[in-house]
Amino acid sequence: MSKSIKIETIPVETRILNENDRLAAENRAWFGSQGIFVVNLISSPGSGKTTLLVETLKALQGKLKCAIIEGDQQTDLDARRIAETGFPVRQVNTGQACHLDAAMVRKEVSELAVAGLDLLFIENVGNLICPAEFDLGENVKVVLMSVTEGEEKPLKYPLIFHLSTAAVITKIDLIPHLKFDLALAEKNIHQVNPKAVILRTSAYTGEGLQGWLDWLAARKAQPPL
Repeated sequence: MSKSIKIETIPVETRILNENDRLAAENRAWFGSQGIFVVNLISSPGSGKTTLLVETLKALQGKLKCAIIEGDQQTDLDARRIAETGFPVRQVNTGQACHLDAAMVRKEVSELAVAGLDLLFIENVGNLICPAEFDLGENVKVVLMSVTEGEEKPLKYPLIFHLSTAAVITKIDLIPHLKFDLALAEKNIHQVNPKAVILRTSAYTGEGLQGWLDWLAARKAQPPL
C-alpha cells in the first residue's frame, strides 16, 4: 500500500514576506545597537517627499549626522538633489519592482559610513500600495499626502495610513487655490488610524517645517517600541 503524501501549497508572496520580515528584524536590531533612528518615507509620486526631505536635511545641518537611501524605479535625479545638501546618499533603482525591501536596505547600509550616524532616512519608491507591505527595519513609517491628491487617499489606501506613525499633509500653501477640505482629509486619516500624528507642511513657504522637525526629535528620543 502506498503511503499517503501530504502536499502543502505555500503562496510565493507569503514566503517572500516572511523572509523579508526576518531580514527586517535583523536590520532593526542592528540599527538599534548602533543608535541609528530610521525613518521610512512613503507616498505616491509627486507628493513632495524629496522636497520635504531636502528642506529637513538643510535644517539638520550641523545638528545631526544623517544619511539617506533613495529608492526609485529609474534615474538618480532625486539622489542628486539630496546629495547637494552634503549628506551621504545611496541610490537604489528597483527597475520593475515598486518598493524597497529589507535586503536592499541592508546592502546599501553596508556601503554607507554609518559610524556615529544619528538618522537614516529611507525615501521609498513612489507608491502607496507595495511599500506598505515591506518592513525595512525602520523605527517609524511616515506617510505623506499632498493637498492636490484629494481627501479620500487614506480611505483608498488604508494599509499604509494604518501602519504609519505620522501622516504629513504637504503643499498646504496651495489650499487657497484648490477645492480641498483639510478637516475631511484629517478625519479620514484618523478613521483609518486614530493614533496617527498629523502634520501640515509646506516646503515652499516653510510652514509646519518646525513642527515636523520637533516631531522627529521627540520621536527619536523615545525608547524603541
